[in-house]
Amino acid sequence: MRTRDPESKRQQLFEAALTEFAQYGAAGARIDRLARRAGISAGLVYAFYDGKDQLFDAVFDQIAALTISAVPVDADHLPQYAARLYDAGLGHPQVVRFMTWYQLERGESAQRAAVTAAMADKVAAIKDAQKRGTVTAAIPAAQILALVLTIANMWNQSGEELLTLVPAGKRRKVIIDAVARLTAP
Repeated sequence: MRTRDPESKRQQLFEAALTEFAQYGAAGARIDRLARRAGISAGLVYAFYDGKDQLFDAVFDQIAALTISAVPVDADHLPQYAARLYDAGLGHPQVVRFMTWYQLERGESAQRAAVTAAMADKVAAIKDAQKRGTVTAAIPAAQILALVLTIANMWNQSGEELLTLVPAGKRRKVIIDAVARLTAP
């Protein structure tokens, strides 16, 4: 006798949705194809979510929550934080691709409560590090965060022509060195 396990089905759906959205974006994704990937019926997708857009946002929210918890900011060690973000992107290229689609399709409207709160916490942590003198105060904390995030993700979101400029084995060190110079007090 089979038992119902809605959380298992929801996880299967999340993984299938991540794959589908990473490949096609929200506009190109199809619920029937996504349901087949998950091994569930299309009707069950609608039992969990009102539609594709709500599922797309839910995948974003789950990725954000996982990233925030897996790679917490360490404002006193921003170069290492940037390296851990880079490593996370390398380890999960599908997530990087999904996030690119999310930004393309949601653009400026991509503001999500969890991410907004996490960014505010990171800025506050950097301000605190600036007050303690472990991070430069010459650049506003929000700008430092934006630059650190951009540097951490630059190799994971680049075209082939940029990737050829620095060998893969040296990219992590380039990130650490750049963020160290940027944030040095």
